[in-house]
Amino acid sequence: MKESNSILNLLSGFSHEKVNQLIELADYRKIESGIQLVKLGEVPTKVYFVISGVVRCYICTESGKEFNKNFYLPNSFLGSLTALITKKPSNLVFETLTSCKLYEIDFNKLMQMCKKSHELSLLYSSILEYIYIKYEKRLVELISLDAKDRYLELKSQIPDLDNLIPQYHIASYLGITAVQLSRIRKKLDSD
Repeated sequence: MKESNSILNLLSGFSHEKVNQLIELADYRKIESGIQLVKLGEVPTKVYFVISGVVRCYICTESGKEFNKNFYLPNSFLGSLTALITKKPSNLVFETLTSCKLYEIDFNKLMQMCKKSHELSLLYSSILEYIYIKYEKRLVELISLDAKDRYLELKSQIPDLDNLIPQYHIASYLGITAVQLSRIRKKLDSD
């Protein structure tokens, strides 16, 4: 995935000493599919780095309808950033779609380390910039691309998309129904 390479590039300039400090701060976890890492209304305290597997982020309406906001694959950072920063309940849910291996990092301890280390602070800023750029790109896609082009863009970011993520989750992310997605796929296959 293109985004993973950017994250790895951010981490590559990091000194071995700081990498070791981060590793000491992180807990390695194996998590089964269907587990909510961050629950709706929960005040989160952790950020995660995905080593393997797929995690989705979604918003849930009062009626219980879910809208997928993002998918996270290996070499991705994830967490309910607004809730972490404001120390308020999360409006987002982060759930494993597959079994995952990841590092779990206490956000407050990470922020304390950033205050003591200019290098860590720069890395944190770079990751925030990366997340914001990705977020803005997603907003532009939602406004400027039709459903077929949004699907093609997602496939370019996640080449094995159709095998990794169930169709109804992909459709939700694209803002269409599973039937509409099926029609888009059939039209693309026939072209």
